[in-house]
Amino acid sequence: MTPAPAPEVLSAPLAVEFPFTRSLGPVQSAFLTGLRERTVLGVRTADGRVLVPPVEYDPVTAEEIRDLVEVGTAGTVTTWAWNPAPRRGQPLTTPFAWALVRLDGADTALLHALDAPGPDAVRTGMRVRVRWAGERTGAITDIACFEPHESEPDPRGAPHDGEFADPVRGIVAPARLDYVYSPGRAQSRYIAALAGRRTMGERCPSCRKVYVPPRGACPTCGVATDEQVEVGPRGTVTTFCIVNIKAKNLDIEVPYVYAHIALDGADLALHGRIGGIPYDQVRMGLRVEPVWTEGGRYPDHYRPTGEPDADYDTYKELL
Repeated sequence: MTPAPAPEVLSAPLAVEFPFTRSLGPVQSAFLTGLRERTVLGVRTADGRVLVPPVEYDPVTAEEIRDLVEVGTAGTVTTWAWNPAPRRGQPLTTPFAWALVRLDGADTALLHALDAPGPDAVRTGMRVRVRWAGERTGAITDIACFEPHESEPDPRGAPHDGEFADPVRGIVAPARLDYVYSPGRAQSRYIAALAGRRTMGERCPSCRKVYVPPRGACPTCGVATDEQVEVGPRGTVTTFCIVNIKAKNLDIEVPYVYAHIALDGADLALHGRIGGIPYDQVRMGLRVEPVWTEGGRYPDHYRPTGEPDADYDTYKELL
């Protein structure tokens, strides 16, 4: 069998993003609420050091610490690096320095942006101060950045009870990774076949297993795969889970079922949503077929075919 000519290798921008929600203990709550009120708090350890940002446990003794200290809003640059091309979501849109700043009264340094006209204007040991954000919500971004400021160091720190009106109890920290993904020749062929509503795998020349989606090499034998094999379109549910939490930007009502589906002729199960059947009637061995939407680039979901369930021995190796 002569391999089909490989299509142009594809690439596309891809973003992986999720919000991380966490509650705050008394120390972090006081720190973030303090920023909202233009107050910077640290915490004093058993050996007398003041840590900014504060932590909840002593890094030396591992004991819980809650001895809050108000430190200054001016400080000294201990080290820095110039950022000539700020990225989306960074503190400033113009070139700036990332700097470690030891605030007056603190024994550790805080990492933040330093607004300066250029790298020649930044030096270790220079004095800077906080530039507060116009709108503050109780987040590290309440410090918009640092800016150069001539002042004398004031090493004193005043005890603080950490009490504020309407304290911040929790935060949502966004996590996002932007990159360009290239699927390679094997998966480019797979994607091109899906455009014609066909599912193509690749057969290993050694163990003869057919992998879907193909990777260009056999994960067991480690040899290149190039023989194209059409599989499916029907398949068997091997394992599944019931999803009860609605995903953001996903217009699917919960609960729904997400399953591993072994397409006929494939030796590796792929993922797919199961529809056309109540979620509590989905089962291992259920025979399913793809359902395509108009203009869809891949099956929208899989539905029961009405065939008898597959015997366990026919898919037990694909669990």
